[in-house]
Amino acid sequence: MKEKNRGLSMVENSFSRRKFLSSAALVATGLVVARNFSWASAFSNRLEAFPAAPTVQRYKIAVVDLMILKRQKLSAFQLTKELGADGVEVDMGGLGNRETFDNKLSDPVTRQQFLDKAKELNLEICSLAMTGFYAQSFATRPTYNRMIQDCIETMKAMNVKVAFLPLGIQGDLKKNPELRPAIVERLKVAGKMAEEAGVVIGIETSLSAKEEVQLLKEIGSPAIKIYFNFSNPLKEGRDLCKELRILGRERICQIHCTDEDGVWLQNNTRLDMKKVKKTLDKMKWRGWLVIERSRDAKEPTNVRKNFSANTAYMKSIFQSA
Repeated sequence: MKEKNRGLSMVENSFSRRKFLSSAALVATGLVVARNFSWASAFSNRLEAFPAAPTVQRYKIAVVDLMILKRQKLSAFQLTKELGADGVEVDMGGLGNRETFDNKLSDPVTRQQFLDKAKELNLEICSLAMTGFYAQSFATRPTYNRMIQDCIETMKAMNVKVAFLPLGIQGDLKKNPELRPAIVERLKVAGKMAEEAGVVIGIETSLSAKEEVQLLKEIGSPAIKIYFNFSNPLKEGRDLCKELRILGRERICQIHCTDEDGVWLQNNTRLDMKKVKKTLDKMKWRGWLVIERSRDAKEPTNVRKNFSANTAYMKSIFQSA
């Protein structure tokens, strides 16, 4: 009988031990889960305390300092802010008969003032413009490489990735086809300079999109692209959206999103901006749309009225929810 009772006692003790260990494990697990749940809850609360990342705009709207009558003027930034734009295309200064541009931004103090003002107003410098070549000949100016180098050095100092180079009247390849070899050769040189600096030079020509594709092939540099201008195909009677599709996303670095002067963009019957947006969306293009002209014929010098109206319209099309 004693042996039997002792055996029962051992079984009971063993069972009680297992029960105790099992209970202890459950308690420990509960503590861990509770602690982890508490930590996860706290971590989640901390995450919620951080603001959501800002939505990056696919399209940004800029104005041209030259066209708002503020060429290389610090006050261009404040006016740009008041016009409602996201940024400004800053000109490199006049050219005339100089060896290079009359560039105030070559002065480090002036350059820093521009950068500081842009940061203060939460604006961007979308590009630097070599508009001196609208009237001057890129094909024949002897110091063209110095001009390009000055622009590129300014771009690097200001962290600007795109430069605008119009081939202009004297470099019109439709009217002056004999200039093509010289222009191609010089753009090859400019392309190498831009490649080394990690920037892009966007050229504006009078050619059709197919002709521009061929021109880019001849130049053969990934740093030379097309700075598209809506007014060029429109005034030649070409299909604007078809021209965009022919060039494609990779060949267009930036866009002057305006027509010739006369009416505001919202009143322009030959420029269907909603259709343009659908085309660019399908192309998966993204970047800066820079307002250059499209001033009302009745008040062509009313900068605030013209550019604020065009900016507001562009934002309603390209930045609406």
